[in-house]
Amino acid sequence: MKRTVFVILAVLLRTAFAQQMWERTYGGAGNDYGYSVQQTTDSGYIVAGTTKSFGDGTQVYLIRTDASGDTLWTRTYGGAGYDSGYSVQQTLDGGYVVAGTTTSFGNGSEVYLIKTDTSGETLWTRTYGGSGDQLGYCVQQTTDSGYIIAGRNGRWVYLVKTYANGDTVWTRRYSGFPRSTAKGHSVLQTSDGGYIVAGVFSSAPTWYGLLVKIGASGDSIWARTYQDVYRECLAIQHTFDGHYVVAGYDLDGMVLAEVDTTGDTLWTRTYGGAGNDYGYSVQQATDSGYIVAGYTNSFGGGMQVYLIKTDSSGDTIWTRTYGGADDDRGFSVRQTLDGGFIVAGYTTSFGDSTQVYLIKTDPEGIVAVAEPPRAEVRATNAATIVRGVLNLEGASSRKPQAASLVDMGGRKVLNLVPGENDVRQLAPGVYFVRKQTAFSSQHTATRVRKVIVAR
Repeated sequence: MKRTVFVILAVLLRTAFAQQMWERTYGGAGNDYGYSVQQTTDSGYIVAGTTKSFGDGTQVYLIRTDASGDTLWTRTYGGAGYDSGYSVQQTLDGGYVVAGTTTSFGNGSEVYLIKTDTSGETLWTRTYGGSGDQLGYCVQQTTDSGYIIAGRNGRWVYLVKTYANGDTVWTRRYSGFPRSTAKGHSVLQTSDGGYIVAGVFSSAPTWYGLLVKIGASGDSIWARTYQDVYRECLAIQHTFDGHYVVAGYDLDGMVLAEVDTTGDTLWTRTYGGAGNDYGYSVQQATDSGYIVAGYTNSFGGGMQVYLIKTDSSGDTIWTRTYGGADDDRGFSVRQTLDGGFIVAGYTTSFGDSTQVYLIKTDPEGIVAVAEPPRAEVRATNAATIVRGVLNLEGASSRKPQAASLVDMGGRKVLNLVPGENDVRQLAPGVYFVRKQTAFSSQHTATRVRKVIVAR
């Protein structure tokens, strides 16, 4: 009997943490963007962003999926103005909190906070700010069940601390010198009950990365700028040793740095190529290394989603790029319960318009070869018409690791080789050519293009 129970439990555990690999796009006929993703307690995902496809004007867009990326529900929030969601977190009660900006409510552009139940139905909304330009880029639930929001208030870093019902506890603005500009991109609650904010400080014509350490009551403890390390600090997370890891970019590429509790830099690393490379999100992985997401145009074609896995010192283990021939960007990454990674952003390569782009990888950053991005609405009309023979460009110094033809359901129907491939045996219809190219032993790029097999 005990052996039977053990076997059943082992099977259930293997099933619960079976490796999922897929790509999905979400949206409609307008332009839709994904800025923040988190795995939910049931192993699904919650994504926040912006949509022009649904509702009046531009709306906050919330997408709830299952573990396979299939949509469970979507919600939009806002009014007739411009409303955007930049950060989402599942809250202790199982619902969600979203931070962003709104011009539909209040005076000008204000920080917008939305609290929902488990189904995405609105429980309450709040706006913060006054006249001028306010945006909320990041929200975190605090240990007292309230919330801390980081963003921008005009030319200042803006921090808002709320109670659990969204009512304001305090607000603070932080800047540097007169006529300078600053904004906060990311915020964490620290072990002493205070907060640390990562952002950017500009004293024309120079841009600096910025960290501000703040006490529990909102008073500034210290501020550090990093001209030689960053142009912008875009994300900050805790490390297992009590320090902080910061991601961003400078003129040389994507940047990752570890700093101690006083803001002193312990090490920095730069990643990328000859083009433009940006780091927007970072998390320490369970192996003590780091996963960083952003976008790059250094590795062929247009802008690609860029994912880098490093060891605990920031040295590269592998890099991956994802997307098609157009503009594809990653803004948020998290490690998932099965050891893989989930990345949210947007794509213009797969769809008639800009679509929310969600990528689920295995622990090596690989997405199943036989699975093309599956649009929730429709695929792009831009395609190559093929009659009889599909020509795949020949191998070069950057040899394809794998090339295949898959149907609209993600099933591989043909392995492709360089040169001519006979497709006369296939039914007429829409297919995808999927190719992985090795730029080095550590860096592979995945490209997908649409073809129409015709008679």
